[in-house]
Amino acid sequence: MTGLLSINTETFLYALIGIVFIILLVWNVRLEIKLRRLLSGKNAKSLEDTIVHIKEGHDEFNMFRKEVERYLELVEKRLVRSVQGIETIRFNPFKGTGAGGNQSFSTAFLNESGSGVVISTLYARDRMSFFSKPVINFSSPHELTDEEKETIKKAQSSMKIDKKNNK
Repeated sequence: MTGLLSINTETFLYALIGIVFIILLVWNVRLEIKLRRLLSGKNAKSLEDTIVHIKEGHDEFNMFRKEVERYLELVEKRLVRSVQGIETIRFNPFKGTGAGGNQSFSTAFLNESGSGVVISTLYARDRMSFFSKPVINFSSPHELTDEEKETIKKAQSSMKIDKKNNK
């Protein structure tokens, strides 16, 4: 029985080696077919040319990307300084006297950091006055009327709303 078992073990090992050999042979043939497909109709020179062409395209793309990044940085710097909040409030400075109506107004023009100008007018029947006050960090070194303060606050809150909607 021992001899029979040892023959079966030897046969099993030979069969296992044969199966592994067949698997490796099939795998090698498969790789050879894939390699031939990759190189079909191509010679080493044309394959090298293709690789060089791809590298040149990659280099051009990297240069373009750097130019776009520089341009976007410039646009971002300009955008911070541009007017982004504009609000107008109409009001009657002569309430109760029957004069004026809602012909007077206050308008704020502010950038992202709160710098800009607030322009106000006072309308009366015989004249119209214009006032301009600088705005720095959403306040002014000059005394502001209630309408001007409200206009600045509305311009500031409109910028916050726009930022939330754009994100």
